[in-house]
Amino acid sequence: MSAITQAWRQFICRACGLIYDEETGDPDSGLAPGTRFEDIPDDWECPLCGVTKLDFEPYVMREAPVAVAMPVGPRETGIVVVGGGLAGWSVIEAIRAIDQSTPITLVSGCKGDLYHKPELSVALSRGQSADKLVRERAAEAAVRLGVRLLPETFAVGLSPRLRQLRTTRGNLSYTRLVLAQGARPALPAALPAELCWRVNHLHGWAGLQARLAERSAQDVAVIGAGMIGCEIAEDLARAGHRVTLVDRQSLPLATLLPEPAARRLHAAQRQLGIELLGNVEIASLTSLGDGRKRLLTRCGQRRDVDQVIAATGLATEPRLARLAGLDFARGISVDPATLQTSDPDIYALGDCISLGGMPCRFIEPIARQARAIAAHIAGVPGAPYCHSDPVIRLKTASLPIALHGMPRADGQWHVVQETEGFLLMEQRTNGTSTSTLRVGRADAA
Repeated sequence: MSAITQAWRQFICRACGLIYDEETGDPDSGLAPGTRFEDIPDDWECPLCGVTKLDFEPYVMREAPVAVAMPVGPRETGIVVVGGGLAGWSVIEAIRAIDQSTPITLVSGCKGDLYHKPELSVALSRGQSADKLVRERAAEAAVRLGVRLLPETFAVGLSPRLRQLRTTRGNLSYTRLVLAQGARPALPAALPAELCWRVNHLHGWAGLQARLAERSAQDVAVIGAGMIGCEIAEDLARAGHRVTLVDRQSLPLATLLPEPAARRLHAAQRQLGIELLGNVEIASLTSLGDGRKRLLTRCGQRRDVDQVIAATGLATEPRLARLAGLDFARGISVDPATLQTSDPDIYALGDCISLGGMPCRFIEPIARQARAIAAHIAGVPGAPYCHSDPVIRLKTASLPIALHGMPRADGQWHVVQETEGFLLMEQRTNGTSTSTLRVGRADAA
């Protein structure tokens, strides 16, 4: 079949899950609608995570499993998954790829619609609505995968002894339990939850989008100049808003980047009109009564804005794990190979887990974690999970940043290559590169 008559195809990024659709292309990175995958230049990068087209594979929506048992009563046992985000649906997909008959129940505190969370920090400038970000409705996915869906249902208790999860819809018995409840925004005491937005899920982002749509060119303060804060700040600026980025450090991403790289990022932000208010701590956030808010810093600076977005990090909610007596260390502690918790019938994956006391809040490992859990539950041969530091990429078109390897806080950075438009740095241990940082585009070198 010729390219002219061939149906449009889709390809999925194995690293972050972004789907490239030939019909719509990727105009933001120079790929016009109708660009066939084979015609994409080899050096094209995923607009979300920065990998090349070699890390994409054909994407085909799976057909619904046949002859799947659908449990209808609370006493039915089977696999129970807590969390209707990427991690929860990923483990369900992985289980169904092996086992199409075991009953699965999904408990989700939200509707459970499938969407790609990394897109939340770039969607405003692209003009994408919440509906456009949804890839598949939860009800449709539940039918496709043969899953009993309990949306807007909260897990409130857990008894490993009874193998029972207590929810706001009653008790659920399980043979295996998978915790995929993610992490929640960690708000400082000075930021009342009712006065600031948290862009950590689709519902919160949709609320922010609706408020920003009421009036153009609003004053927005983003609290926290980490990865999410920097991405959101650029997205807002490109959407036409006046942005102030507030942080305790003097430069953006100062806890991750060496000073030369952080200064380049700061300069790129200034070019977009983003103001950095650095070396400050928020003392209070109050309502002015007209919809606007007032930020007051500990050093006495005052800033009145229309919207406040908190990008102050994430924390795993410990309540459920601790009620069940599960080991917890900055996240639910899991076995590094099987993802089992301290209870062998309970697994966990995604943002809620910790490995060796370190949280694991990256998108890329989730698919591998899901496959490892599915294989272990099913008792079939499968590769155990092997954690490796993923590539950290900042989704800022003004200055692409990619970090390979986890740098040591006390490690020394060395400049390998430096030009006006490009910076390459390394951390070395015993003469071997252990972390590599690329700032800007190599073709600008």
